[in-house]
Amino acid sequence: MTLDYWEDKTDAIVNGDNLRDVNQISGKTFIDDLGFKHIFFRKKLFHNPDYCIPKDHLNLFKKFLDGGSRSYPSDGKIPLDIIATEARLIINKIIEISYNPEHIYYEDAKEALSKGKYNIVRGTVKIYLKKYTTRDWRRKRFSDDIDFWIHKVKLFEYTLKECGWKRNNKTKEWEKQLEWFNYETKQRNIGILIASNDINQAMDFGNCSYLDGCSLKDIFHKKLKRGHDVDLSDIINIALVQNKKYNTSEEWENSWKAIKEAINTRSKRTISNLISLCKYASAIADYIERVGDSIHMYKKLIFDKSIFPNSKLEEICHFSSHWTGYFHNNGPESTRNLIYSYLIEQQNKRIFYAENLRDFVREILNYLNYKFQYAKIVFEIENKEFYK
Repeated sequence: MTLDYWEDKTDAIVNGDNLRDVNQISGKTFIDDLGFKHIFFRKKLFHNPDYCIPKDHLNLFKKFLDGGSRSYPSDGKIPLDIIATEARLIINKIIEISYNPEHIYYEDAKEALSKGKYNIVRGTVKIYLKKYTTRDWRRKRFSDDIDFWIHKVKLFEYTLKECGWKRNNKTKEWEKQLEWFNYETKQRNIGILIASNDINQAMDFGNCSYLDGCSLKDIFHKKLKRGHDVDLSDIINIALVQNKKYNTSEEWENSWKAIKEAINTRSKRTISNLISLCKYASAIADYIERVGDSIHMYKKLIFDKSIFPNSKLEEICHFSSHWTGYFHNNGPESTRNLIYSYLIEQQNKRIFYAENLRDFVREILNYLNYKFQYAKIVFEIENKEFYK
């Protein structure tokens, strides 16, 4: 049973599903000497029916090398790598127009790009193109649309047509059929990508003044309010890279403002989403650290041909175009050295990422508890390693 400050059921995948439990740990609540009630929540990983986490470090290491040691909640079936390529084609087309004073949309293109080329996209594609996250997230995240933020609608539609997009007369959406090769299934896939101009959702205050909506802060605002698994996962994967010590960039500081503003609303749904964010981030930090431990223990096995013969090595290389080219140009032995260097780097990064996430959770809880002092309650995540 919850207090009346957050919801014990929230939406995990779609609006109204109420699939996520946000219940406190029964029997662990206590009241301290100052009269504050401490409420504990258990760490939790996102549900993934297609992946069972190995209990031993060796198999976890092998999973990591196979590219499958972690998956990410997604809201589509098309790899973000493929989607980002399509987004770049559109962006580059607008850039091309902005260099041609004779073009009918020359002025519109210049205006669209006035705040930077990546400020005409938002959402997942913006996160990808700005490289806010790890390469692993960018490679494993899937979606089915590109969210643009272009005030000049005619420029938007003209550019889509030039890049091979077609308007669906029934749905009124812009679509493009894509084909890509899946290295895991060894099959070719086909999917329909949708392009939408989210400027239609903006508010016009007159005098052509529009509400901004494509910054990282704006992305955080939307994701914290909706709070689906995919939203919380995206925020966590940004934080594990960006929430590093001494990151004083204005962009990241503004993103923190979105979190504080969300807490300040004291919306029960938003507070539930923030608690869930801390639960998932804490478990993922433990998991990342465990992957780092497995790399530390077994990285030299990459030189063991009985475990990783040349055929297996080539298979591993398929997850990176750079590795694939290196394997064919330099041979398996040099490739083993290349991968070994990569493993050392990743081992160290796992420590860094886990620390960033734990700091992220600590800062959220500190501000959340500061704002709930009036209610004399303290939110806490159980201080117990997720895998023990």
